[in-house]
Amino acid sequence: MSDTKEKLRYHFVGIGGIGMSALAQIIKSQGHFVSGSDRRIDKKQTPEVFHKLESQGIKLYPQDGTGIENTIDFTVTSSAVEEDNPDLKIAMQRNIRIIKRSELLSNIFNNKYGIAIGGSNGKTTVCGMTSWILDQAGHDPTVVGGGYIKDFITEKSLGNARFGNSEKIIIEADESDGSLINYMPKVSVITDLSKDHKTVEELGVLFSKFAENTSGTVIINENCFRFIRINGKPKEVIKYGESSEADVRVSQISCNPFGSRFEMNGNDFEINIPGLYNVFNALAAIAVAQTEGISDKEINKALKSFKSTKRRMEIVGEKNGIKVIDDYAHNLRKIQAAIDAARLSSERLIVVFQPHGYGPTEFLRDEFISAFAGKLLPADTLYMPEVFYAGGTAHKRISSKEIIEELKDKGINAFFIPERDDIITEVKQRAIPNDSILVMGARDDSLTDLCHAILDGL
Repeated sequence: MSDTKEKLRYHFVGIGGIGMSALAQIIKSQGHFVSGSDRRIDKKQTPEVFHKLESQGIKLYPQDGTGIENTIDFTVTSSAVEEDNPDLKIAMQRNIRIIKRSELLSNIFNNKYGIAIGGSNGKTTVCGMTSWILDQAGHDPTVVGGGYIKDFITEKSLGNARFGNSEKIIIEADESDGSLINYMPKVSVITDLSKDHKTVEELGVLFSKFAENTSGTVIINENCFRFIRINGKPKEVIKYGESSEADVRVSQISCNPFGSRFEMNGNDFEINIPGLYNVFNALAAIAVAQTEGISDKEINKALKSFKSTKRRMEIVGEKNGIKVIDDYAHNLRKIQAAIDAARLSSERLIVVFQPHGYGPTEFLRDEFISAFAGKLLPADTLYMPEVFYAGGTAHKRISSKEIIEELKDKGINAFFIPERDDIITEVKQRAIPNDSILVMGARDDSLTDLCHAILDGL
């Protein structure tokens, strides 16, 4: 479909999405013609994303069908795009082939030496760490990520994609729409299985198929090994963790507000991003790098210089002794891990959490209540705006207000504040020196703008 010398024309519907923009950049790097549309172009949201795409020669259109020219070979869509989208309607009228992002990505991936990173949590950071280690070791991989890897951000590149000239390709394999079973990796990673888009039982079936599709090495977090059943031909299975049964075993962990040190198989490692969970993310990346023949010395050097991914415990700034932290956390484990990591530098937290999508919020309602009730202390405060709505046909059967009311009943300082400007005012009045303000939520890059607005208001 795209691994051909012939120049083809691709139009990406919803090109501003993290996964869509990554793949669009790779297709453009292969020499094809790329255009795209996004509803955020009209709203003038996240202008940096669209500016960088245009700077690479990608033509952008409003999402009104005007970008669907007769010369287009493929209209690329994702599971986030509704069937009544104007671009899709016109593409169907003109008999232009419509393909899913996952179909296009698997076509590229399955024809190369593929390394696929999957799991409910941690896959974006593991993808970033693995990509950076292989890049620094001279393996020159192509990367299609699910986050903006700071080490790959340039004047033109968003950082969620890297075009390499070797046969190696590293991707983040998404489980939310079940598409990860389309990938046939040489090496696969399963970082974690926990309720997010699906139940743990459903994920166990899905990731078992993912593991079975792997022709070489399967790397699995020992905590989720029991959910995975690998039938078929024998393959190497590597478990990582801290028990005596782990093949890649971590010990002597020491965490500080800015990073962690740890030992692995008698060698010392260091990462300069905070949070205990990132030690285990590093462990997964180390296991991949070792399977690729990279020495521990080279791995440690790369990990020490790894700058992380945007919106992953990213310190936006500090003013009057108050830190503002931006994080993508959106499910039980991510929220718990982010709060723990923020607590390393501040005893008192002011948390702003924006749930995303009415369906996912309804599905994870009890988990949100459990996460905040279990992690927030009496001195902490939680503010929640309304559920993030990206458009479409969602049934608005739940409100952030319901979650806040239950948390109030449990004695948590929790407040439902629909408007962001009002949240900024509240945070400004409440914050005192040595506090950390932790802003969390997925799929909405404008939360970073909220972080900066809060920082400016302090």
